[in-house]
Amino acid sequence: METPIEQLSRIQTVTNRMIESFGQSVIGQAENFRLLWASLLVGGHVLLEGVPGVGKTLMVRSLAQLVRCDHRRIQFTPDLMPADVTGTKVYDLQSGRFSTRKGPVFTDILIADEINRTPPKTQSALLEAMEERQVTIDGETFPLSPVFFVVATQNPLEHEGTYLLPEAQVDRFAVKLLVGYPEEAEERELLLTSGITSRREQGLEPVTDAEEILEMRRALEKVRVEPDVAGYALEIVRATRRHPKIILGVSPRSGIGFLSLAKAEAAMNGRDYVTPDDLKKVAKPSLRHRIHLHPDGELEGWSADDVLDEILETVSVPR
Repeated sequence: METPIEQLSRIQTVTNRMIESFGQSVIGQAENFRLLWASLLVGGHVLLEGVPGVGKTLMVRSLAQLVRCDHRRIQFTPDLMPADVTGTKVYDLQSGRFSTRKGPVFTDILIADEINRTPPKTQSALLEAMEERQVTIDGETFPLSPVFFVVATQNPLEHEGTYLLPEAQVDRFAVKLLVGYPEEAEERELLLTSGITSRREQGLEPVTDAEEILEMRRALEKVRVEPDVAGYALEIVRATRRHPKIILGVSPRSGIGFLSLAKAEAAMNGRDYVTPDDLKKVAKPSLRHRIHLHPDGELEGWSADDVLDEILETVSVPR
């Protein structure tokens, strides 16, 4: 039986293999993929935001290819109904009974492509699934996979035919990743290595599976958080509630997710304890979508990341 140190060491080994294999499919975006993988380890969900064509969906397809488990994709459109996501009851003429036809949400990894293209009613169909890992269909509750992991994509620039995500749903995403353009050298390599008939992720071999992911999640519980480090995380969270440029700070649920992601960051670096640097590294991805700026700050050109940088500079780091 593996010791806690050996279990955490395995997380680091698997992480390095995942990142190395990911580089065979997606050129650039290694840091975003690392955070995507960390979110899967802690059981969080991810919102990918970027303009079309920067590889958001490819990144998720590559992750699904590297993890030996079931995955499905939903293309969100204005006419998509909640039952198209969760499923519905259908009447069987032969048996004279109703049977449950389960929707694509019954999977391990769910790719919610262009989630902001469907009305709030359909977006809200994911609320119960994301928080409680279960779905209620016509009054009957069905459990989802213990690995259940949602990765949603959205385009930040296009507003015609799109809908704002409900605040309750945004808060259920553990991480928001901003996917930008690659560096010049990376884009040059991309142009030189892209094929015409093959998809870049098709040649990837699985690195891990659902059972091992669940084992690694349990191992993360053994990552230590000293009281002063937990206090540092708490100060960052509470600072978002009193900053003059923020009208609504992050929730206690956000603070829990923030610390969980820092545990994953520590384990991926081969440590069984969290440091302030781990918290700093995951602060913006974990908190940027959970704060609401004052309109005056937005008019002055402030972004959520700018305000979080200011908070991280002012909160005292424990020794």
